[in-house]
Amino acid sequence: MTTNRVTFIDTMRGFSLFGILMANLLIFQFGMYGKDELQHLSTIDNGALYFVKIFIEGSFMPIFTILFGFSLIKMIESIRKRKNKSRWSILRRATGLIALGWLHSTLLWEGDILLSYGCMTLFLLPFINRKPKTLFIWAGILFVLTTALTFGHMDPTKKEQKELETYIEQADNLYANGSYLDIYDFRANTLPPGMDDPSYIFIILIFAPIFYAPLFLLGMGFAKKQAFVNMEDEKKWYKLGALLVPIGLACKSFSFIENNFSNLLVMGGSQLLAIGYVCLAALLFKSRPVQLLSPAFESVGKLSLTNYLMQTIICTTIFYGYGLGLYSKLGVLGGIVFGIIVYSLQCAFSIAYLKKFKRGPFEAVLRAWTNWSWNGQIKKKGQITHE
Repeated sequence: MTTNRVTFIDTMRGFSLFGILMANLLIFQFGMYGKDELQHLSTIDNGALYFVKIFIEGSFMPIFTILFGFSLIKMIESIRKRKNKSRWSILRRATGLIALGWLHSTLLWEGDILLSYGCMTLFLLPFINRKPKTLFIWAGILFVLTTALTFGHMDPTKKEQKELETYIEQADNLYANGSYLDIYDFRANTLPPGMDDPSYIFIILIFAPIFYAPLFLLGMGFAKKQAFVNMEDEKKWYKLGALLVPIGLACKSFSFIENNFSNLLVMGGSQLLAIGYVCLAALLFKSRPVQLLSPAFESVGKLSLTNYLMQTIICTTIFYGYGLGLYSKLGVLGGIVFGIIVYSLQCAFSIAYLKKFKRGPFEAVLRAWTNWSWNGQIKKKGQITHE
C-alpha cells in the first residue's frame, strides 16, 4: 500500500508541473505584468487565454504546495526513524531552497517559487508536531482569513496605468531583444510600478507565501493521516472533494466580472479547485487511461526540482533575446502547444534518466545538504561516516 501512496504523490507532483508550465508560459511569453494586459488577441488565442486562466493559472501551483507540505512531513518521519531530532535537517532544507530560489530568480527568472517555499518551511516549524486535526483547523482558519483579505477592488489611477504601460513596453523590448546582461540588469535594477520601496518587495517575498499556508498545512495533515495509502477505502472522501472542481471553476469564471468580490473569487476559487483536482485525480487514479499515463507523470514528479528548473532554462532560451527570441511570437495557443511538446520531452527524458540514476542532479545536491552527507543518506545518531 505504501507504493501506491508514493506513486500517487509522485504522479500528482509530475502532473502539477505540467500545469505550472502551462501557466508560466504566459509569463515567459508576455512578462509578469504583460500577461494580464494582453490586447488585440485573435478569437482562438483569446479563448485559449480564458481556458488557461480558469482551468490552470493559480490552481496547479497550489497542488504543488499541498504536495510540498505532504512531503515535508514524510521527510521528517524518515529522518526521525534514523535519529532522534530533525530540527537541523529542516533548517538546512529551508536554507537550501532559499539559496536555490535566490540563484534561480537572480540569474534566470523572476517567477521563482523555491525561495518562497524555503521561507514557508520556516513558518511551518511551529506546526510540524501538531496533530492532524489541529493542522486542518488552522488550514481552515487561515483560508478564511487570507481569502477575506483579498476582498475589495481598486482601479489604478491614470498615472499608475501609464507607469504600468511604460514598464511593460520596456520589459517587452528587453526580453525580446536584449542580451543576457541587459535582462539581468533590468531584473536587478528596474522596479515594477508600485514597488519603488525595496522593503515592500522584501515584505511581499516573506508574507506572500502565507496566503498559501492553508494548503501547506492541509498537505501536512494529509501526510499525518496517512492519506492516499488505502485509496479504495478513501473513495467517499475523494468523491466529496471532487465536488470542489465545479465550485472552483465557477468562482474563477465569475471573477472576470469586476467587482469587490473578483480578487476574493480568484484566490478562494483557485485553492478550492486545486484541492478538487487532487481528489478527482485520486478518484480516477486506478482507471486504465490514468494508469497508462501515470508512469510518465510519476517520472517527472520524481525529478520535480530538476524538471522545474529545466523548464526555466528551456523557456528563457527559447523566448528571450539572448536565445531564439520568440518572445510574444507564438501566441497563447501556440504557447500551449509548445508547452505540451516540452513537457512530453521531459517525460521521455525523466523515464530514461531514472533507468540509470536514482535522483536528479538538483535533488541530489539538496538532499546532500539537507542530510549533511555527501551521498545524501541520513546519518544515524552517533554515526560519522557511511560505508
